[in-house]
Amino acid sequence: MLKVILVDDEIQIRRGLKWKVDWDEEGFVIAGEASNGKEALQVIEEVIPDLVLTDVRMPVLDGMQLVKALSGKYPEIKVIVLSGYADFEYVRSSLVEGVKDYLLKPVDPEELTAALRKSRGEIEEEKQRRMETDRMNKFHAEEMREQYLLHLVKDEWAEKNISGERLSQLKLDVLVGEDTVVQFITVEIRSSDSEQVRDLFLPFKMLCRELSYKHEGIMSFYDTSYPNMIHFLCHHHSGGDQVPHFVQELQKNVRAYLNLETVIGLGKVVRGLSQLKNGYISALLSWSQSSADVMSQLIDGTSSKQTAEFTEDAEWKLSNSMEQGDFESFKKHLLITLAECDRQSVMSYSFAASRVLFMLGSMARKYDLYTDDLKKKMWNCQLGIWELTSRDRVKGELLDLARMIAEKVSETRHSSNGIAIVENVRRYMDRHYTNEISLSSLADQFHINSAYLSEMFKELIGQNFSDYLVNLRMEKARSLLMDEQLKVIEIAHLVGYSNSGYFSTVFKKRFGLKPLDYRKSMTVDKGEAR
Repeated sequence: MLKVILVDDEIQIRRGLKWKVDWDEEGFVIAGEASNGKEALQVIEEVIPDLVLTDVRMPVLDGMQLVKALSGKYPEIKVIVLSGYADFEYVRSSLVEGVKDYLLKPVDPEELTAALRKSRGEIEEEKQRRMETDRMNKFHAEEMREQYLLHLVKDEWAEKNISGERLSQLKLDVLVGEDTVVQFITVEIRSSDSEQVRDLFLPFKMLCRELSYKHEGIMSFYDTSYPNMIHFLCHHHSGGDQVPHFVQELQKNVRAYLNLETVIGLGKVVRGLSQLKNGYISALLSWSQSSADVMSQLIDGTSSKQTAEFTEDAEWKLSNSMEQGDFESFKKHLLITLAECDRQSVMSYSFAASRVLFMLGSMARKYDLYTDDLKKKMWNCQLGIWELTSRDRVKGELLDLARMIAEKVSETRHSSNGIAIVENVRRYMDRHYTNEISLSSLADQFHINSAYLSEMFKELIGQNFSDYLVNLRMEKARSLLMDEQLKVIEIAHLVGYSNSGYFSTVFKKRFGLKPLDYRKSMTVDKGEAR
């Protein structure tokens, strides 16, 4: 029911309004009354009505003064003004100040009913629009959060460019600091009918997202590398007691609403951003220990034997060899690393192989080599790691992947006039323009001199680095402004600006109008086109 407040200095008028209409039938409940504008503001502050019916002439604070006060503080509240003939022109001139309708006294019941129905339609339409706007903003924010989270757990250079401000914008500030404690959960849906799994994956994804909203510190994300799976990052803000309850609730909901079985792997509890990859891989490895049966399973890897540490030094040697396109160097370091882990345990070997596979995938994405053929090879390699029926098979598949990627990286880095490496930098910017990007950070990532990169970028792209990034963000912002449901501050965050005021300044410099004015001009143009 919509809430309405009656405001008139004559109590008989207020009583008469109550009798003239079946308020329940029209979808309203009378939530309060007042004898003047000042009293009305007090009542409004308490009940926040959807509609106000007010007389014009009242003591202390009259109807038009009340309308002005509402338009400033509560612009979403609709107002219907009751007036005598002498006030007609006065009331009509006030319509632009927030009055949506007016009725002449004495109020005719049919006219009052018609005005209420009209207001109700507008109120419900605006509420629906606000809900859609909130849903759209939430969806965009969630998509960005998932992409950034995946970037943190999959790309080997991600930690170097982490911005605390960016984490805060995306509501990932729980990850700030090396003292943060997190745990990953991997969830796969299964059914004897493969088509059912495929058809219900999107509802499963939405169910996971909605369920994570209910639990503070739990965020879901999707990794295209692993079909039929959704992953969760759980922040242990209170000792992690919520994880068992969350897992139980998830399995119950998936079975009840989708009639599917779930196979869940719990990863090790890890501390700090630098350990996110380890935590994610441990959840995947826990899941990989499940049986192939179509039945719900929970594999808890939190208490399994500690795997050998995959050291930063080992990862740097492997990564640096790939960056130089030096396959033989990579092969030497890989064999040493795997041999050391093999002496520890089977799980240590699987863990190290998974870290190497992550690194190779990250390298392939950075140099735009992530083709369908490469994805298939990486998936087969991942299956081999999980099954681990043959260490030689895993070793051979990793080396085959590395050889393929190293050759392409070498071609890129040694191309004449540097065009290939600059194109890779440009494509990286096209994909990650919302993140913190600087010329020096990109030079570090691509292992080239920043001054050389700046010079070559300007020569081959036709713009300097900063102008290209600004233009990229502004063009995306202009496109997003066409969606009237998105707020300007949301668009600023979506294109990589933490300060909406600065974003507006840059936008005006680029297009000659502030974002809101540009949106209005586009709305007018669309209206004229029709």
